[in-house]
Amino acid sequence: MDIHRLSLSDVTRHAKSGALSAGRVVETMLERIARLDLEFGAYVLVLAEHALERAHDLDAAMSRGEAPGPLQGAPIALKDLLCTRGIATSCGTKVLENWTPDEDATVVQRLEAAGAVVLGKVKLTEGAFSEHHPSVQPPINPWRPDRWTGVSSSGSGVALAAGLVHGAIGTDTGGSIRFPCAACGLVGIKPTYGRVSRHGVFPLAESLDHVGPMTRTVEDAARMLGAMAGRDPRDATSLDAPVPMYPASIGARIDDVRIGVDWDYVSEDVHGAVVDTVRDALTVLTDLGADVIEVRMPDYRMLADNWVITCGMDCARAHAATYPARKDEYGPALAGLIETGLSVPPGEYERLEQERSRFRTAFEELLGGVDALIAPCMPTPVPGAERSPPTDDRGPRERFIRFTAPFDYSGHPSITLPLDIDADGMPRAFQLIGRHLGEAGLVGIGGAFEGAAAFEYPTLD
Repeated sequence: MDIHRLSLSDVTRHAKSGALSAGRVVETMLERIARLDLEFGAYVLVLAEHALERAHDLDAAMSRGEAPGPLQGAPIALKDLLCTRGIATSCGTKVLENWTPDEDATVVQRLEAAGAVVLGKVKLTEGAFSEHHPSVQPPINPWRPDRWTGVSSSGSGVALAAGLVHGAIGTDTGGSIRFPCAACGLVGIKPTYGRVSRHGVFPLAESLDHVGPMTRTVEDAARMLGAMAGRDPRDATSLDAPVPMYPASIGARIDDVRIGVDWDYVSEDVHGAVVDTVRDALTVLTDLGADVIEVRMPDYRMLADNWVITCGMDCARAHAATYPARKDEYGPALAGLIETGLSVPPGEYERLEQERSRFRTAFEELLGGVDALIAPCMPTPVPGAERSPPTDDRGPRERFIRFTAPFDYSGHPSITLPLDIDADGMPRAFQLIGRHLGEAGLVGIGGAFEGAAAFEYPTLD
């Protein structure tokens, strides 16, 4: 049995049945990390001793007759901006490289309470912005080493695509769950803002940050989200709403589902191959019985064009204790973002908050007539590794984040899904955006699509 090829859900099922012990799973995965991560560079820190002890504790509890958790024995990786008690949390920076929090993030507590095993912490761009700190060697995309891995959850994406873990945590402020999932051929859920607690997650921009699961299957993402979601009194923005049994949505028919598409939004100044991806994904969905409804996307341009203002001001507040006091320890991209935030004229932030409210309301009205909106994740196929999107040759950051940033402002959930492999050997992917707290519906559509598309991951030794 190739344990690394199993889905997270299958690992959990085997662990619950006794066919696999958590100890054997963890030992196998740690051996694989030791053998392959020198090539891919996904991990900042491998917590071998911690993971083995945790796995043996889970096995001992089962031998005593204790009920297993919903993520029993599932190996996961944490983006290194989630606080871990007594374990360094660098946030991809030099300025925080020796920070050891005194408690775990709520997400970490909940995943471990569900039976997950943390194998280690994975790389991210500096402070979760657009580039890795100059001192950090970026991870390598397992599909093609000359291609981008996405920001900022690059380590999460690479670890999953290389089979070095079964589930990982990403955060999304301007696209950083959706970009690495698209670049690495993964499933990712950016939940509704507040659906998952941000307590103990070092912020890039608190008003935009979302925490969500990244996995290789829809069921895996649904299982992880179910463990992570729910009200947390330590996060004032977390939502007090029931948490559905997300995996139960998988297997439902989607012949009454309405998928909205705005072809102008999808195609204006967008690479033809990306437009074809959306068309091909819609073909799969219509073959499953879904109806396609043409809609008009609310004006999003002001939000995409000025995302750096909101992000910069929020980021400057998050780094006030160390910037500018330790400015020389910052890389140029994150320092530039903070400087932008510090230089914003009075009233600009509030103006964008008003635009956020307008867009949120208008988009929710659009979703009154459809169950989800389909859109690309980015306007180009996966860029080259030498780039540091969100930028590309044909336009600035604002163009690149048009399909991601507006929904971070509005807080609507989305699911990223891989379709197939293009002629260059890279994944083709797209996203579905759903209603406020509509993750269960996205899981249902995503599960049906996944079964029909039958996406396959690269074969690695």
